Amino acid sequence: MFLDEISEMPIDTQSKLLRVLQDQEVRPVGGKASFKTNCRIVAATNRKPDEAITDGKLREDLFYRISAISVHLPPLRERRDDIMPLANSFLKRFAAQANRPIAGYTPFAVERLIGFDWPGNVRQLQNEVQRAVLLCEGKEVDSSDLSITAVKASPGESNDTSFTLLEGVERNAIIQTLKETGGNKLETAKRLGIGRQTLYNKIKAYGIEV
Repeated sequence: MFLDEISEMPIDTQSKLLRVLQDQEVRPVGGKASFKTNCRIVAATNRKPDEAITDGKLREDLFYRISAISVHLPPLRERRDDIMPLANSFLKRFAAQANRPIAGYTPFAVERLIGFDWPGNVRQLQNEVQRAVLLCEGKEVDSSDLSITAVKASPGESNDTSFTLLEGVERNAIIQTLKETGGNKLETAKRLGIGRQTLYNKIKAYGIEV
């Protein structure tokens, strides 16, 4: 039995759960007979257990009863190597559900996903990918399909523009590719792995003169 956000469970319910774990039996509401239980408990919380106990959100005796094995899962921003495998898995699932022929992410989208701090962790990443699948008009999810913002440039990296660091990288890539193709927008879009209309929108947004 998986109990998510165990520290948000009402204290009186925690007391009942502790009794079930100790006695290994339950009695249905209004019933007269008890039944033996046969399950293992897996619990999760986004709070630090010691702080939850101090704040009165988690019973100390319950915590020690269920914490025979504890696993600390760092936030997604501290394990960025996991971002794209998760994002690819979500993309495959949601594209199939929506019957959308989306094959992957453009380099710009990958850079945006990896650079974001994900305060909502995996749930936020999952929701972001699902949203992008519904909005994507091409064969790959682009940064313009994402609602997350790019990482802000540090003071030492700021310049005269109001672009973020990642947007600056994207703008420079478009300019360089346009130079290489002699201003051919269709060929530029193909080389960058984005749709032609997406390229037009970015050229306009970044104020690029062709």
